[in-house]
Amino acid sequence: MAASVLQIDLVFSRPETTLSVTRGAARLMVNLGYAPLLEVGLPNGRRADVMALGPKGDIIICEVKSGIEDYRVDRKWGEYGPFCDAFYFAVAPEFPQDILSVDPGLIVADAFGGAVVRDAPLTPLAPARRKALTIAFGRLAAMRSLRDQAAG
Repeated sequence: MAASVLQIDLVFSRPETTLSVTRGAARLMVNLGYAPLLEVGLPNGRRADVMALGPKGDIIICEVKSGIEDYRVDRKWGEYGPFCDAFYFAVAPEFPQDILSVDPGLIVADAFGGAVVRDAPLTPLAPARRKALTIAFGRLAAMRSLRDQAAG
């Protein structure tokens, strides 16, 4: 009898993948010394999946892509640049990285953590914008903390 090859294709739902990649990207940010917040509204009406404030005041945004369709239909990612010093895509390990634009940085993440595969180009924010974003970030974090304390 000939040996057969067993192939197992893992299929993850989009919400599970999004949650997993978001969690891993946030954990990576913490490991890199950043303080991340999830789903942060920006002044232009967009929402950053992960926004992180660094120890020197630098700001990183990660846009989570849960699958090929998510990437292909979403072309708004160029609108995040004016609100961060560095912009990254964050994707699951099984995501086909060759279809992604090479302009942003790249993070590969799962629920347990992540790794920077490609550094993002640095585009320093103007001082006035950095100050406004940092204040808004701190206020959002404080309000979420109060909300969480009241709920718990």
